[in-house]
Amino acid sequence: MDGEALIGFDTATDHLSVAAALAGGSILREEERGPGGDGRPRHSQQLLAAVERCVNEAGGWDEVGKIAVGLGPGSYTGLRIGISTARALAQARGVDLAGVSTLAALAAGILDSAEPEDRPALAVLDARRGEVYAALYGPGGEEVRGPFVDSPRALAEWVSGLNDSPLAAGDGSVRFREELEAAGATVSRDGEPVHRVHARHICAIGAGAPALGSDRIRPIYLREPDAKRWIDRDAHPRG
Repeated sequence: MDGEALIGFDTATDHLSVAAALAGGSILREEERGPGGDGRPRHSQQLLAAVERCVNEAGGWDEVGKIAVGLGPGSYTGLRIGISTARALAQARGVDLAGVSTLAALAAGILDSAEPEDRPALAVLDARRGEVYAALYGPGGEEVRGPFVDSPRALAEWVSGLNDSPLAAGDGSVRFREELEAAGATVSRDGEPVHRVHARHICAIGAGAPALGSDRIRPIYLREPDAKRWIDRDAHPRG
């Protein structure tokens, strides 16, 4: 990593977040954009422009030594946009490339909040289809249980068996607040920034992550995309 700066971004959820940070951790710029008026994400229209503004804040591409990108789990389309963009930029600019679990970044935000009090962080994203993506991290950020997909009921049953009550955040924890709180988790208040993935945490984790070749930067899907399920269904109709 020759440059002093790192660019990080995440496109796994409906919200886009892009940041520029120095190798020491100082955030130079962070941009966040929510869905458009139609409720749809705007990653394809806004990502590159936001990256360029962050790069300019860092002093130009000559000052950037690494790109860190969120690997999910999350939206299939969003991940394709983010990861393909990261691969293309890293190759074109000759900078290092690293992948970061989106749930790890979400958990880092939980642990940075004022509430953890040495409690574990439970990152929960709404996976649709009545499921959630989740991962549990200890108070020091160590992974206790890596990214997995399950029903809210199964997640709540698992949480109820934990020794330490976790602090939960993410849109999945908001949607399934009742189940998680009944299991002993504390869910942050609706509308709090901790429920979103912030690129500053992608940068912080990515700074210490190993640089990988573009072919080794792969999304964390956890399950098949809807499109493949539809194709399989049409190819094998039920008689």
